[in-house]
Amino acid sequence: MSADSLTLCVIFDKKPSAILPAAMKLKGRTALVTGGSRGIGRAIAVALAEEGADLALNYVSSEAAAQHLAEDIRTLGRRVILARADVSDYPDTFRMAQEVLQEFGHLDILVNNAGINSDKTFIKMDHAAWRKVLAINLDGAFNCTKVFIDQMIQRNFGRVVNITSVIGQIGNFGQANYAASKAGLMAFTKSLAKELAGKGVTVNAVAPGFIETEMVGAIPEKVKQRLLDQIPLKRFGRADEVGRAVVYLVSSDGDYVTGAELSINGGLFM
Repeated sequence: MSADSLTLCVIFDKKPSAILPAAMKLKGRTALVTGGSRGIGRAIAVALAEEGADLALNYVSSEAAAQHLAEDIRTLGRRVILARADVSDYPDTFRMAQEVLQEFGHLDILVNNAGINSDKTFIKMDHAAWRKVLAINLDGAFNCTKVFIDQMIQRNFGRVVNITSVIGQIGNFGQANYAASKAGLMAFTKSLAKELAGKGVTVNAVAPGFIETEMVGAIPEKVKQRLLDQIPLKRFGRADEVGRAVVYLVSSDGDYVTGAELSINGGLFM
């Protein structure tokens, strides 16, 4: 069919038989999203499900939100299980992995999204606040990757995505613990990507800027405006934009990408 005839088909709303709906990019894949019940994690889970992936939703305390999300995903025709575990606790994470693997048989995609912040200036920050943030944000990614990576290597296929942050790239007042955890997570990403590149496993990171979630919603309006003044695109990001970035990295579109940190920050850091 020539370009002109294709144009005519579009103009007169006659779909040519050669044009078919796009296939789902992740059909037949299985995925686990940590911290998957709310915010960015929820958007990532939805994006993966919309592209055909079956989901394990990890959460700790937000059981109602996780159940509601699972119901929504099931309406898309996907298999969903709830995977409650404290990712900062290795034995608990190992238990969760066995349950997920028993249900799905294997795991193709791991998204290390679970994270917290406990903001204080370094002078006022105690050891407990430091350890809590590092334990979930950084140790949690180690624990989850450790319990799933062997079966990815055995199958010669795996996609690991770590959710870092613009704060790990630029630092921020009162967030020494959070910034250190996210910067460490990116170093972990690069190192693991080099180790696993020849084993069919890619490891990448997505670094969101200020995204419209509960965390940003809690920022005072005056502070929000100061932030917007620093963002060239003059708006906060949307959680679904982060979700689509993850889909790119774990689908065949991102097969040649590993060790990368994809920044989604509206130009705040470039």
